[in-house]
Amino acid sequence: MAGVIERYKYNISSGIEAIFANRVKSFLTALGIIFGVAAVISMLAIGNGAEQEILEQIKMVGVNNIIITPTENIVNTDEEQAASEDEAQISTKKFSRGLTLLDAAAITEVLPTVHKVCPVISFNYSAILDGKSKPVVLEGINNYYFELFNISLQSGDFFNDSQIENGYPVCIIGDNINNVFFNHEDAIGKYIKCGQIWLQVIGVVERRDFTASASDELGISSTDNKIFIPAKTMTMRFKNRALLRSDEIEQASASGSSNQNENLNQLDKIIVQVDETEYLSSTAEVITRMLTRRHNDLYDFEVTIPELLLKQQQRTKNIFNIVLGVIAGISLIVGGIGIMNIMLASVMERIREIGLRQAIGASRKDIIVQFLSESTLISVTGGILGIILGVALSRIIMAVFDIKTIISAFSILISFGVSVLIGVTFGYIPAKRASNQDPVDSLRN
Repeated sequence: MAGVIERYKYNISSGIEAIFANRVKSFLTALGIIFGVAAVISMLAIGNGAEQEILEQIKMVGVNNIIITPTENIVNTDEEQAASEDEAQISTKKFSRGLTLLDAAAITEVLPTVHKVCPVISFNYSAILDGKSKPVVLEGINNYYFELFNISLQSGDFFNDSQIENGYPVCIIGDNINNVFFNHEDAIGKYIKCGQIWLQVIGVVERRDFTASASDELGISSTDNKIFIPAKTMTMRFKNRALLRSDEIEQASASGSSNQNENLNQLDKIIVQVDETEYLSSTAEVITRMLTRRHNDLYDFEVTIPELLLKQQQRTKNIFNIVLGVIAGISLIVGGIGIMNIMLASVMERIREIGLRQAIGASRKDIIVQFLSESTLISVTGGILGIILGVALSRIIMAVFDIKTIISAFSILISFGVSVLIGVTFGYIPAKRASNQDPVDSLRN
C-alpha cells in the first residue's frame, strides 16, 4: 500500500515539475479558467445584489399595497358628432374634484377586500428652530402609513385617536431632522416651527437604508427629511386644497387667470392595503371603476400596484442573470477546451518523455495520473485565482458603478467545483491518449 502511495506521489510530482518547466504555457492555459470563474462569481454577485434590492423595495412599499395618485386634470367635451350638428353649441365640460378624503372614505366603506386605507397630503415647507432652517416635506397621514410601509420609531409614540380626530399640532419627525435640530438632546416633547405653526414632536422615525433606484411612483421615498402630522391637522391648520380661500379668489381675479398647473387635488396619494395578494388586481380594477364614477367619468387618477411591478422587474432581472450566467458558464467551458488542446499538444511534444517513462517501468495508469494531475492542478490554480479576481471585480463594480453586489458562498463553490470538474474531464482525454502511446514508437521520435 505504501508503495502505491509513493508511486502516485511521484507521478503527481512529475506533473507539477512539468507545469513549472512550462510556466508561460501553463499560465496561458489557466487564463480561460481564471476569467471564467471570475465571470461566474461577479455575474452571480450582481444577480444576488439585484434580487436583494428588489426584496428590500418590496419590504419598503409594503405587502399588498395599491397606490392611487392624481394625474393631470382632464376636461372632456361632448362627442364631435354633436358639435358638428350645431357648431354654435357650447360643449359641456365635465368637472372632477380630484382625489379627496371622501374618496379614501368610500374605498374603506365599499370594498370588503380592503384592509387599510391611508390618505397622504404633501407640502414643501421650511422647518425652523433656534435660528436653524431646513427644507422639509410635510405629510398629512394617519397611523396606517407607518404600518403600510413597515416604518418603525426609534423613540416616542405614534399619533393617538384624539390627535388624529381633532387635528392637534403634533408631529413625528425623520432621522435627519432629528439630527439637525435635536442632535444632543431628546426631541420628544420639544417644539419645532413649520410654516407659521408650532408642532410638538411626539416621535422620531427610525433611520433605514433607502435604495436610490426606488421611485415615488412605487410609493417609496425616504422618511429622513419628512415631518409627519395627522391629515386633519394638515387640512385644518396648514392648507386644504379642496377649499378656495378669499385671498386666492382675489389673486385670481386680479391676474385675470388661474394657474392651470396648480394641483387642485385635496390628496397627493391614497394608499390601500388589500387583505390577500390574490385580490390585488381585482381590487385595483374595482377601485378604478368606482373612482371613475365618483370623478364624473374623468380618469384623472392612476392606480399602481408596486408589488406586481417589482415582481415583474425581478423576473426580468432573473432572465438577465440567467443569460449572464450562461455566458459565464460558456467561458468556463471554453477554458476547459483550451486546457484539452494545450494538453494534447503537450502529449505530442513529450512523446519521447512518455516512451522513456514507459521503458523504465511506468504503467498506463502512471501516465494518466501524471497528465491528469497537470490539468487538474492548472484548473485548481486557475479556479483560486479566478475567485480572487471575481471578488475584486464585484467590489470594483459596486464602488465604481454603484451597483449592489452580494458575493455568496454558493457562487464561489459552484464556480470552483466546475473549474475542477472541467480540469478532470478535459484533462482525461489527453492523459488517455498519452498512456496509449507505444513505447518503441515513442522512443524512435
